[in-house]
Amino acid sequence: MKIKATNANNPIWKEVYSHSSLPKALEPLGEIADNLWWVWNDEATQLFEKLDKKLWKSTEGNPVLMLQSMSVKRMEDISHDADLMAEIDGVYKSFKKYLAVKPDTTKPSVAYFSMEYGLTHVLKIYSGGLGVLAGDYLKEASDSRLDLVAVGFLYRYGYFTQSLSMEGQQIANYEAQNFSALPIKQVLNSEGEPLILEVPFPDRTVYANIWKVSVGRVPLYLMDTDIPQNSEWDRSITHQLYGGDWENRMKQEYMLGIGGILMLTKLGIKKQIYHCNEGHAALINAQRLTDYIEQDHLTFNEALEVVRASGLYTVHTPVPAGHDYFEEGLLGRYMGSFPERMGITWQEFIDMGRETPGSNEKFSMSVFALNTCQEANGVSWLHGKVSQRMFAPIWKGYFPDETHVTWVTNGVHMPSWAAREWKQFYYSHFDEKFANDQSNPAYWEAIQSASDEEIWNIRKDLKNKLVKYIKSQFQGSWLKNQGDPSQVVSILEKINPNALLIGFGRRFATYKRAHLLFTDLDRLAKIVNNEKFPIQFIYTGKAHPADGGGQGLIKHIIEISRRPEFLGKIIFLENYDMRLARRLVSGVDVWLNTPTRPLEASGTSGEKAEMNGVLNLSVLDGWWYEGYREGAGWALTEKRTYENQQYQDQLDAATIYQLLEHDIIPLYYARNSKGISPEWVQYIKNSISQIAPHYTMKRMLDDYTNKIYNKLACRSAHLRENNFAKAKELAAWKAEVAEHWDSFHVESFTSDKPSSSNFPIAGMEYTYNLVIDRHELKGMLGAEMVVALDNPETNRLEFKASHPFVLKKEEGSKLYFQLTVASAEAGIHKVGFRIYPENPELPHRMDFAYVRWISF
Repeated sequence: MKIKATNANNPIWKEVYSHSSLPKALEPLGEIADNLWWVWNDEATQLFEKLDKKLWKSTEGNPVLMLQSMSVKRMEDISHDADLMAEIDGVYKSFKKYLAVKPDTTKPSVAYFSMEYGLTHVLKIYSGGLGVLAGDYLKEASDSRLDLVAVGFLYRYGYFTQSLSMEGQQIANYEAQNFSALPIKQVLNSEGEPLILEVPFPDRTVYANIWKVSVGRVPLYLMDTDIPQNSEWDRSITHQLYGGDWENRMKQEYMLGIGGILMLTKLGIKKQIYHCNEGHAALINAQRLTDYIEQDHLTFNEALEVVRASGLYTVHTPVPAGHDYFEEGLLGRYMGSFPERMGITWQEFIDMGRETPGSNEKFSMSVFALNTCQEANGVSWLHGKVSQRMFAPIWKGYFPDETHVTWVTNGVHMPSWAAREWKQFYYSHFDEKFANDQSNPAYWEAIQSASDEEIWNIRKDLKNKLVKYIKSQFQGSWLKNQGDPSQVVSILEKINPNALLIGFGRRFATYKRAHLLFTDLDRLAKIVNNEKFPIQFIYTGKAHPADGGGQGLIKHIIEISRRPEFLGKIIFLENYDMRLARRLVSGVDVWLNTPTRPLEASGTSGEKAEMNGVLNLSVLDGWWYEGYREGAGWALTEKRTYENQQYQDQLDAATIYQLLEHDIIPLYYARNSKGISPEWVQYIKNSISQIAPHYTMKRMLDDYTNKIYNKLACRSAHLRENNFAKAKELAAWKAEVAEHWDSFHVESFTSDKPSSSNFPIAGMEYTYNLVIDRHELKGMLGAEMVVALDNPETNRLEFKASHPFVLKKEEGSKLYFQLTVASAEAGIHKVGFRIYPENPELPHRMDFAYVRWISF
């Protein structure tokens, strides 16, 4: 037998990841890297870059990965560099001093729940504006010493990384995160083993690792189900942000709400306020209700009083279609056991998520949040009004303007989004108290006395940085997807920091109207090809993988950008993330925003631009509806001229072209002998002094605290006193009123004027007398006149005023009311009268929205 010359099986490989271990002298660097304080403190990021500039760049600004990848030789060199060690010590002392400051005990404590957090490009647990806002919120909570804990998910793949095909088609790439190389720490038990969260799902238990992200002084706890204890079916719960089918979304929202509360309980964390950032987290209140019922032995109605009094729901969506709705069958598979634990029926439970109880509507997470949270808010003044109309059907008998839904306009974390050059300017020119009081307009006025040259040079430096960044970051990808190397070289050469640069960066949803600029290509070509006044447009953004319309817009813009007349004048940058966003909002001259009114809930990219002296050109929608000031930016009217959207788009596009041709471009190029446009600089000064202070995250957090958190904390504590005495009393009162609501009747309703007087004289006083016999009803009632107007512009009957009756006397079961009121001003009005339950313990009428309109 011939002996074989070879005999080998296939290689068996095991991936082994080795990384450097920090010597004791450099351990402070590890502490700093593990806390996201470095994200918004330039002294820290400058230090990391100085340690190894090449490594800092290759690790994409991730200090954890950089320290793990650093050679032993480089560590030794640093340890023996006295100047560098002194700098490390200085930054470390600043870091420890910051952490040593305790929370402000005069402010309520808060538990904050969100599906996503945009804290740094290094930690891919965000997709866009909602997450970035949540991330900014945590940073400012840390700076403002708010006692806050946050809850979310650690996604294995997060949101997708965007690349483009040669045809301009978006390609979504899901890249796994290496948790060991991120600024996060796994939470361990007392034995030093991973602390495992157990969440009861139908017919099984889902397990999760718990990770902690330190955001300055604020802890963010993230759940991770991608562990061996779970089936493949459940490991994927935390794989992708906004990925999968409706069942996966149900599992994610169940995990965020039910699991999130169970996680805080396991960690021994309790807070005064529970804040749902969007409806995704609404099920926190299902778990909280169950806990009060099972642990504190409250009835469902008593528990609901306690839960509502400490709950806030923030809505970011301006249209009903943007909310999450679940089929009854799917909801029942996951929440089917909860009604029995709560002591209510399945019908009663599912009706808490329906605008019309007893109907066949799908279960709305937003409606459930509104029914289980005392307070609710939109994210700009205009969005607050839109939200009032959107949610009004829940509280039938009241007009939208009467509802309790309020607003807190979004802001941005200035230290995170203002470029280093601007922060140095602010801290050197503004009052020394500015850092801790950023929303004080008086401090920002100091920019008016700064020299035009200084401001112009800051803007010039940041434009040069942006152009350098684009050329270094995108040359490789452009060579891959453009096909023609000579075309790529041509584009790179044409990017001009001396041109007027206009930026557009946001999610590519169709209502954002990214296509608007390209409505009249001939007119646009004339604008961008004027060699005397060069202008370039830089576009970027992602479309959801399931949004074919948004992806089509991206492809359309890329196709236009490759036409000879637009080559190098219209530029699309792929993979919009926080790192690119920082460059854009500080490096362009004008920030363009063109949403369909009123579909921009707030928008914050323009606010980030404000912090950097970048002027806004936007539709008066979202935050810009409040923020616009003449002489500090440009606006397209909030009013619609055409119902036909195509005609409206054409009109808005023509308005943009006209503003560019007659206002913006001439203003930018009105140069003096120093090559500066004093008029443009004055716009920047006005923008920063008159607009920027009102859109900081500091102002936003203060608004939440003063308008909502304090109110909730005070009432919640009141209801909890003496073993929930007031909650029990209020629940009993509501039960009595509900049981006997139909028993009262109007005994008499008279006026001092003839009933035939259908045409009252404006200004004349009328007196109405109303007698109600409550019969079995023991609760107190109130009555009021309501005045409304038909609005021909909206074709809606709108609330104008209400006038409450005065209770004159009470005899047995009878209530005697009187109202003296002057008739409304001349014109056609509608007048009605309604009766409602009255109790000083109610936070607002929507808390117990029983209404009976009466004839007269």
